[in-house]
Amino acid sequence: MDFVNSSTEEVAKKLLGKKLIHRIGTKVYSGYITETEAYIGVSDEACHTFNGRRTPKVNSMYQIGGTIYIYTMHTHHMLNIVTKEEDDPQAVLIRAIEPAEGIELMERNRNHTGVQVSNGPGKLTKAIEITKALDGQNIGSCELLIHEADSKTPLEIVETARIGIPNKGIWTSALLRYYVKGNPFVSGLPKKDWDNRNYGWS
Repeated sequence: MDFVNSSTEEVAKKLLGKKLIHRIGTKVYSGYITETEAYIGVSDEACHTFNGRRTPKVNSMYQIGGTIYIYTMHTHHMLNIVTKEEDDPQAVLIRAIEPAEGIELMERNRNHTGVQVSNGPGKLTKAIEITKALDGQNIGSCELLIHEADSKTPLEIVETARIGIPNKGIWTSALLRYYVKGNPFVSGLPKKDWDNRNYGWS
């Protein structure tokens, strides 16, 4: 998948339905991406690289598109894929997946079943054992990869403001969160909005 030549917003939408695979030894975890958020770099007040901020913790953001950027929030690891050229620090946060392979292991890792296994960014990384060890590696060149051939197509993509972005001016309300309409594995989606028949896929 091309993480460089499209806008970060377009990459965030194109990732919906792609299969995320994490292999650890003989264990294989996978799931279809259902929710993403775009972070637009130095102009984006909600982005870790706003105004060109550069510290060792965000160094991966300044690498070439396809680089994995992992940060920790409230003890939870957050999985991001860097977009654009080197030194143009933009990225997409993977917020949720619909489990496909390794479901029993995911349930054990999360001590939950059903949508609670992976309907949030910290939940999915715990479910499929994402750690800081992946930070700075290139997706597809390590044990974490995007399988484009085995993907699903959303019937409709919903665009909303990002979650947990207060007091950031226009960036608080910018429509930079994307999710598969009706998919139960979307963070905070009420049951009344679930598509129990097709999960929002065509």
